[in-house]
Amino acid sequence: MPASLTLSGLSWSTSDGTPLFSDLNLSFGSERSGIVGRNGTGKTTLLRLIAGELSPASGRLQISGTLALMRQDVRARHGDTIADLFAAGPALALLQRAEAGLVDTAELAEADWTLPTRIEAALLRCGLTADPQMPLAALSGGERARVGLAALVFAQPDFLLLDEPTNNLDRAGRQAVVELLGDWRSGAIIVSHDRELLEHMDAIVELTPLGAARYGGNYSSYRARKAAELQAAERDLASAEKHRAQTRRRAQEAAERKARKDGAGKRARAKKDQPKILLDAARGRAEASGGANERLREARRQEAEAALTAAREKIEVLQPLHMDIPSTGLPAGKTVLRLDAVTGGHDPARPPIRDMSLTVTGAERLAITGPNGSGKTTLIKLIIGRLRPQAGKVELKVPCALLDQDVGLLDAGRTLRENFLHLNPRADENAARAALARFRFRAEDALRKAASLSGGELLRAGLACTLGRATPPALLILDEPTNHLDLDALQALESALAAYDGALLVVSHDETFLDRLALHRRVVLGETAG
Repeated sequence: MPASLTLSGLSWSTSDGTPLFSDLNLSFGSERSGIVGRNGTGKTTLLRLIAGELSPASGRLQISGTLALMRQDVRARHGDTIADLFAAGPALALLQRAEAGLVDTAELAEADWTLPTRIEAALLRCGLTADPQMPLAALSGGERARVGLAALVFAQPDFLLLDEPTNNLDRAGRQAVVELLGDWRSGAIIVSHDRELLEHMDAIVELTPLGAARYGGNYSSYRARKAAELQAAERDLASAEKHRAQTRRRAQEAAERKARKDGAGKRARAKKDQPKILLDAARGRAEASGGANERLREARRQEAEAALTAAREKIEVLQPLHMDIPSTGLPAGKTVLRLDAVTGGHDPARPPIRDMSLTVTGAERLAITGPNGSGKTTLIKLIIGRLRPQAGKVELKVPCALLDQDVGLLDAGRTLRENFLHLNPRADENAARAALARFRFRAEDALRKAASLSGGELLRAGLACTLGRATPPALLILDEPTNHLDLDALQALESALAAYDGALLVVSHDETFLDRLALHRRVVLGETAG
């Protein structure tokens, strides 16, 4: 019987009772399904419900087959090894004792001599070679992520459940995940914002406040369908606005006609040229008719307002964020940054940056690329002065701002309004509110604390506090900005950077993101770990 997974009428609420989704109906088979949606719509929660880690408030799940879930962060407990992640520690220890002649016949019969080869094959499939006895704590975050994925492959489940599997991976790691899923022939349900990975999906499931929608095909097919939906929603909105205007106009015309009739009736009474009984009867009929007409007009008005509200809500879900960013005023020939024979790093004996020279002029756009450990973040710290070079000279000639994946420039305990005013001391309340509103933090949202924001909201707030200034910084440095962002936040970031006319220096492993930045050049760092 083929593996299958069916969700029927599934509902779930947060601990404070806020509904996250309700009456969700979805089915999955032996295909690769990408789960997308804005942060906060419940993507990770959905995976945990499917895995049985959470119980639905209502509805049911029917699962035929086995499941294996990998989270975003593979944590290493003290003493854990790669073998422990494969649940193979005792079995490998038995093999070691058998090779040393320290087991009896019964134990020897239980020995799985193919186990080391199968573990090695699973690791190689995810682009790794490593001793199974190596401590997990000795691996980088990206290496642990790949080992975690290899352990899932080793278990041979009917459904892989993956939560942002390419986060924290360098280019080689991302490619290993893409190749693995390209060859995967069982079921896979993958929460991801990695557009390159999503191009290899058989279907895309989008979670929104309006529910779940399934789109057959890969990411490109999904985006084409979404663009068509947005055009249809815009037509529906225009129609709803026209209908409301017509309804209001007709109501106004009816009110004016009634006022004229009422005036005529009052004048007839004043003349007393008709019997009172006839005038009273006419007034009664008019009042009854007017009341019925008024109720009908009110019902139509409410119907028109409800249709307009629904159309606006759909547009809000579909419409990508657009940002208006002031000019930096950076002259084309201005030297922005100069590095002259710079060497530096945290370990003076093994500096990842050696004898590096670099000049950035005008509104140049540069990507700093290279494998994990090659010194990309170290280079940024040298540029902004958080690290002093061991040799050489760094000259930063213009104001700059750094946005990393954690948006460290924002104080988590402050509201967005307070953060903006702290980072822009010359700005007043109106400027702060206007800048935040341009990045969709309107009214009460401006009073939210930074700690309460999702990853995508946090980056948007960081952009608001830097690019929302009256004069933005002439150099913007981005260190892995796309980690933890949903697809809408990614589009928002790309929209903002397209409108930015300053110099740009970006560290990222996301090739789709880099391709959309209209880069002038790349600086590729070496393989040396640091």
